[in-house]
Amino acid sequence: MKNFYKKNSVKTLLLNDPYLLPYKNTIKKRLKKIVKTATTITRNNKNLADFASGYKYFGLFLKKDHWVFREWAPNAQEIYLTGNMTDWKPEKKFQLKKINKNGVWEIHIDKKELNHKDLYKLYIKWRGGEGERIPSYADYVHQDPNTHIFSAQVWVPAAPFNWKNQKPKINKNELFIYETHIGMAQKEERVGTYKEFTKNILPKIASSGYNAIELMAIQEHPYYGSFGYQVSSFFAPSSRFGTPEDLKILIDTAHGLGLTVLMDIIHSHAVSNANEGLALFDGTAFQYFHEGTRGDHPAWGSKCFDYKKPQILHFLLSNLKYWLDEFHVDGFRFDGVTSMLYHNRGLGKAFTSYNDYFNESVDEDALVYLSLANQLIHSINPDNITIAEDISGMPGLALSSEDGGTGFDYRFAMGIPDFWIKLTKDIKDEDWPVSEIWYELTNRRFDEKTISYAECHDQALVGDQTLIFRLIGADMYTHMKIIDNNIKTDRGIALHKMIRLITMSTAGSGYLNFMGNEFGHPEWIDFPREGNNWSYKYTKRQWHLSTDPALKYKFLKKFDEKMIETAKKYSLFSQKIPELLYEHNDDKIIIFMRANLLFVFNFHWDNSYTDYMFKTPPGKYTMTINSDEEQFGGFNRLNINQAHFSFTNKTSKKNSSHYLSLYIPCRCAIILRKEI
Repeated sequence: MKNFYKKNSVKTLLLNDPYLLPYKNTIKKRLKKIVKTATTITRNNKNLADFASGYKYFGLFLKKDHWVFREWAPNAQEIYLTGNMTDWKPEKKFQLKKINKNGVWEIHIDKKELNHKDLYKLYIKWRGGEGERIPSYADYVHQDPNTHIFSAQVWVPAAPFNWKNQKPKINKNELFIYETHIGMAQKEERVGTYKEFTKNILPKIASSGYNAIELMAIQEHPYYGSFGYQVSSFFAPSSRFGTPEDLKILIDTAHGLGLTVLMDIIHSHAVSNANEGLALFDGTAFQYFHEGTRGDHPAWGSKCFDYKKPQILHFLLSNLKYWLDEFHVDGFRFDGVTSMLYHNRGLGKAFTSYNDYFNESVDEDALVYLSLANQLIHSINPDNITIAEDISGMPGLALSSEDGGTGFDYRFAMGIPDFWIKLTKDIKDEDWPVSEIWYELTNRRFDEKTISYAECHDQALVGDQTLIFRLIGADMYTHMKIIDNNIKTDRGIALHKMIRLITMSTAGSGYLNFMGNEFGHPEWIDFPREGNNWSYKYTKRQWHLSTDPALKYKFLKKFDEKMIETAKKYSLFSQKIPELLYEHNDDKIIIFMRANLLFVFNFHWDNSYTDYMFKTPPGKYTMTINSDEEQFGGFNRLNINQAHFSFTNKTSKKNSSHYLSLYIPCRCAIILRKEI
């Protein structure tokens, strides 16, 4: 591991951000700890990838003429394999043997004892107790439709899966992510499947211009309403959506459509259920998690991993390699990174000073794990993608390890959707401060790649509202017909387009959308739960709205497609930082340039400006798209493809600046392409 960091990696980090200089020693200490940990855990292995191969050792395997099963349970006194073959009772014949002092147990079983689709569990006895457990490396888990009890399921198809498509080559400076949830992607009030998603939804995503999908809720979770964020079986694709082969077909098909496949990975915590998950697995609360209150997440009611233990590093790193190797995913969005990084889980904390990132509140063991995870993922394939969901702003998180960072490719710009909520919820758009809009959209660490979004699944959950619903309200239910003129609907559609365009066009290196929000999905998400009488009414997507010729949703969908097409066509993110040319708070005008595209936004609710003049680089500017086009539900107040030429101010001999003069309608966004 001697090449883990470059010699001058700390120097690079400090050059990128001189404000980190007072914390140089802390940064160096952390880097040394990462290297030391990597060296320790790979001592008997070739590299991290070799170390992260636990899924090839633990769990159930079919050899030529027998089965082998292994489990790690250091506190166990006795372990039995139970299931269909034992009538769910522990039998001596199926008792595991402890094979080393580290707590590894093993059993060899005749091939005829287990068959494809058989159900099984572990029955573990420890001092003072005993209980059934699902194996920690179970690669498929079945829930009984009547009893709702989960069990591991033998899954050995007759033939290995035949992958047909190569992974698409993606430009990491041009990422357009479509955030998805398999179960709620159908239009009926039920749980959708991998097969349905492959057939019905993947083509929609590809044709919309997005080049990546983010799959949520893939790891098995006992409570559907957790949105997949309380995982019980980390190596098992959720069976409520279909079989492992169904998921592989989905991923293979996505690759064939040119879509990169990212997976939500939940390593920030685990479900507290003992019967389904890892809690009290061998009778102790601290096998996988911290002991005492530190092992309990106070807000999520879940269990928090102890990242200091080599066995936990082995488990989690192996989990990453498993999904990369076995399911050909192209990377991960790491959920809950803020919760991982701080002992207080980041709860109720406003991160306002660099001191917040370099004190004893930081869980440096978690930081080590995240660094090792990124090293592993990129060593397997440098094109693999990692994204950090962190609200704290930890410096260096999305900086390469070679430059002294944690190694993520991107970080989410999580403050942006919160900002849009604040504006749309608390402030009339007549009072929106455009200078603050610009600041919030561009306030980021420019040495780290970021992904911006106006809203994701978080804003759609029950108790919250999507942007379109905040803008229009209940009128969405009665005034979305094209023939229906309604001032609230017109306002909402106009601002929805502007918000999404300015968020994408100022984004660092990528843009994200949650499924359905691109066409203004009218309803929130409310998973079946006791509070709604276990209803599936709001756990669906109404795709038909976007294609109904009589409804206005099609305008938003068309605009979303066009803005992404334009961004890709002109390599929008190739220019790292957008250049602000002009802003005026009273006029509600923001104008900036990026990648030879001139973006003009008029957020004013009433004023349309004739001959609005502002400084601009010299050249010819041709209107490419504008949000007021009739095809986007606008009022057609502009001439598409109209050319504009910059000019000098002839009233002053000393003034050699160039200007443009435009007609800018109210609540309208314009993109012009600089041609010469």
